[in-house]
Amino acid sequence: MANGTEIRALELGEQIAQKQNVYIVDVTYKKTDDTYSLCYYIDKEGGIGIDECELFSKAVEELLDAEDFIEENYTLEVSSPGADRKLTKEREFLYYIGREVDVKLYKAENGVKEFTGVLKDYKDKTAFVELDGEVKEIPVKQAVYIRLSFKF
Repeated sequence: MANGTEIRALELGEQIAQKQNVYIVDVTYKKTDDTYSLCYYIDKEGGIGIDECELFSKAVEELLDAEDFIEENYTLEVSSPGADRKLTKEREFLYYIGREVDVKLYKAENGVKEFTGVLKDYKDKTAFVELDGEVKEIPVKQAVYIRLSFKF
């Protein structure tokens, strides 16, 4: 569940994302040791490069500074979601419907533990993935990961 800082940061970031034609896949606000970090993961059709990350970072930094709703000192990061990122939040799954995903289950079903299919839908913490013409219901908690499939 997102915390209040993440929710407000997402709301502010959406203003920038719409103007720049990018999608905010996720926002995280975490403390590691004594350091806080606010990270936006952005994407767009065809992928995100460093220039888009920099442009988004500068624009969102201005909004965050103007709002000044985060009490702690923090580091702002803007990144692409990355090739090995597990899909975890509903907004990620919904954004990537229609894309190929790699799935690894904790427990094999019909002798299959890992497969690649097309994400068809997401509802109630369950991904619907098409494999060989059949749509499988995969509760997220039963998967080690569900992530975008990339062929290198």
